[in-house]
Amino acid sequence: MNRWANGVRGTGQAITAILLVAALAGCSSGIIESAPAPSASGSGSSSFRTRMSNLFFGSPDNQAQASVAAANTADPNQDCPVADIRAGASTLQVNAPGEKSTNTVRYQATIARLARECAVRGPNMTIKVGVQGRVVVGPAGGAGQIEVPLRYALIQEGPNPKTILTKLHRFPVTIADGQSNVPFLHVEEDITFAVPRRGELDSYVVYVGFDPDAVKEAPAKKARQAR
Repeated sequence: MNRWANGVRGTGQAITAILLVAALAGCSSGIIESAPAPSASGSGSSSFRTRMSNLFFGSPDNQAQASVAAANTADPNQDCPVADIRAGASTLQVNAPGEKSTNTVRYQATIARLARECAVRGPNMTIKVGVQGRVVVGPAGGAGQIEVPLRYALIQEGPNPKTILTKLHRFPVTIADGQSNVPFLHVEEDITFAVPRRGELDSYVVYVGFDPDAVKEAPAKKARQAR
């Protein structure tokens, strides 16, 4: 867990505002036109989730509408912590049992882009984050449902980084027969925390990344439950 408090920025691919539609559209070649419908994860449905789906996977018209909706709901006077991909956690590779090699890769998941928005209600701030990525099937993989572990961590950067909160989600991504890859969308709508003192919010960062330890923990946890 301590590694999530390490104040190291990620890949630089994270989007720090959901209004950068032109940049998103330029980075989405091969996803908007040719990809199957993304696997969407996150409890329930919401306007934010719909906007994220339109922003990452929709037509150019839907992307423009999503940006307008964001502009109409965003408070230009309200600071919103940056969302970034944690360094070294943008890719997750899962292998079949045995010695690891290129031929034993079951699947590889990659985070491509992030978007976020903030709202203040009383003494608390809530950050909503959308994560767009892709799962590629490896030589040892195939059709079926896989579980992807994604961790969100709110960190106060500084000489001694401080973890404000973390959330782990294991969500399913379904791969159909004949599919070599599939995009996914995960939405976290409740990163809620007490608004810090003036000036401290600038040092807050929401890091997002795959948590390989969660993949290893799953079998042991199931075994304990079975006893």
